[in-house]
Amino acid sequence: MILRVFSFLLLGLLPAAASAVQLTLPASARQTAGQELGIDSYTLPIAPFDGASIPARTFEGFVSRQAWRIEGGGVTPLQLLQPLREELKESNYTLLFECADRACGGFDFRFGTDVLDAPDMYVDLDDYRFLSAISGSSDAPKAAISLLVSRSATATYVQIIQIAVDKAADISVSKGGELIASTKNGQAPNVQGSGVGISKQLDVAGHIILSDLDFKTGSSELGEGPFASLGKLAAYLKTNSARRVALVGHTDAEGSLEGNIALSKRRAASVRQRLIESHGVASAQLSAEGVGFLSPVASNLSKAGRDTNRRVEAVLISTE
Repeated sequence: MILRVFSFLLLGLLPAAASAVQLTLPASARQTAGQELGIDSYTLPIAPFDGASIPARTFEGFVSRQAWRIEGGGVTPLQLLQPLREELKESNYTLLFECADRACGGFDFRFGTDVLDAPDMYVDLDDYRFLSAISGSSDAPKAAISLLVSRSATATYVQIIQIAVDKAADISVSKGGELIASTKNGQAPNVQGSGVGISKQLDVAGHIILSDLDFKTGSSELGEGPFASLGKLAAYLKTNSARRVALVGHTDAEGSLEGNIALSKRRAASVRQRLIESHGVASAQLSAEGVGFLSPVASNLSKAGRDTNRRVEAVLISTE
């Protein structure tokens, strides 16, 4: 049996329905997220992280974001992506870009592109695949799509973002907030960098997992680093000096709740201290909290899951 994925089927989005592609997922796939955003914009990566940003094209139109979970750890991201890639080709989509984890840019690529929050979508920084494609001509595409596939120890995850391009809307490329090119002035968009990173995650989603930090089981000591996420977070806070962030520690499920809450708070405090002492962030912009094992993003039944759950998140708590 197969499961068909349909996008843009809300009555209010019928004009876009003809541009949505139908992809086939395994029958065991369970949808974890489905968002019909209506008229919105989407920045589609078209090349790996280049050391400063991710080359991308930004489209406006009818946007849909979905995530799916396939139980069992036997399917690799490549094995799941291959048939989806072929379906796109059969649907007359032109592949723009495809990459695997470190070749994409690792942490910088994963946090520089649009990814649904955990637990709806899970991304292993050392085991994920990404693909982007468009339908129609390069100068006047009808639709665009991105696929992101990764896995945990117990499941495989796939994220599908589609946009049916509004013919009256702008197709543009920007860098650092500055417009590079726009179809509204008769220019075809150039391939330029458009990094979104931590600032977008915090401003739009309100929180971000600092997933490159390293903690051992039972320890609150932060590894030596350097950790790219802390440098990016520090830059964000220095640029936005009126904003405050709560660093929230999380643990795996080994030990008592009371002990883990205390441990998670110490981990958050360790990150706070590193940001202040090594990155020059004002102490008033940072607080440290801990919730122990009460908010896992993976199963604590496996070592990989426990490693994932030992984390610190940055939560935006004030913009004034």
